[in-house]
Amino acid sequence: MRWDNLRLTGLPQADPAVPLFARGAVTRTFDTPGFKGMTFYEIRAKSIVNRVPGGSRVPFDHTINPYRGCGHRCVYCFARKTHEYLDLDAGADFDAKIVVKVNAAELTRAELAAPRWGGHHIAMGTNVDCYQRAEGRYRLMRGILTALREAANPFSILTKGTLILRDLDLLTEAADVTEVGTNVSVGFLDEDVWRAVEPGAPHPRRRLQTCATLNDHGVACGVLMAPILPYLTDSPAQLERTVREIAEAGATHVVPIVLHLRPGARQWWLSMLAREHPRLVPRYLELYGRGAYAPKAYQERVTGLVKELAERHGVGRATPAVARRVPPPRPPSPPRPEQLRLL
Repeated sequence: MRWDNLRLTGLPQADPAVPLFARGAVTRTFDTPGFKGMTFYEIRAKSIVNRVPGGSRVPFDHTINPYRGCGHRCVYCFARKTHEYLDLDAGADFDAKIVVKVNAAELTRAELAAPRWGGHHIAMGTNVDCYQRAEGRYRLMRGILTALREAANPFSILTKGTLILRDLDLLTEAADVTEVGTNVSVGFLDEDVWRAVEPGAPHPRRRLQTCATLNDHGVACGVLMAPILPYLTDSPAQLERTVREIAEAGATHVVPIVLHLRPGARQWWLSMLAREHPRLVPRYLELYGRGAYAPKAYQERVTGLVKELAERHGVGRATPAVARRVPPPRPPSPPRPEQLRLL
């Protein structure tokens, strides 16, 4: 089974056909309305800093993911397929059965201190949101950020969660000693679309307010304008409205990404369309008939328009209110005499 590092330490080996949660993870449910119908599986991971496979189309090599599954319940989420590796389904289980790596903070501290660790950039929120609602209860990110700050290790965060502002103190402290980057994900502002496809995520404007607050406190924050949804949020008027408000929020940059439909997310998305927008199903089957990505010409047209709008509205002209100087990395050991002669 994949995600073998999620097994509880010390448990006997089990039949790989048996779900992870039969191996001894602690199962919890909570009475609060925000967690109604959700189950949390608290496990002790064996590792937390993951190396990204070489063929991945991402600009980073290492990640930390304290959760699996996500209460934002974004219909299009590309990470849905990963729940199948845990013998769960990519649909309702992904939304409601959340794996919590309760020892994430202590593992982060230990792995950053290991001699083999090279101080590489670590990206967070790249699989599921590290500031989803469950973080308000488990508070794993505070321990992780403390470890990163103490190690002066560069990192970045992508989130739809306004809960990131709870950790503003740690983010500003970390930005004094290392490179810190943040991005909020806001693909559109249409309220009807938001309620239909991101029912558990904060309102898009609250995310833009979060972006503004981070920049006001000197923590650079941009916007991942993703996903742009064909035939739902891709009209010139909708794109301009979204880019204009991104600019007004003081985003340091905007990166447009058109919806992609990987296995797991594809089935879930088409099911939603059949229910909410049945007339769009044939158009989506045509657009995504050859794979997970829309045709290159369509992507270039949409992203090109967003870039023009970003320039027109001045995205990136503003800078974080408090400029933070990133000091050079500390040497791992005292300099040798011949090095001192060069100073």
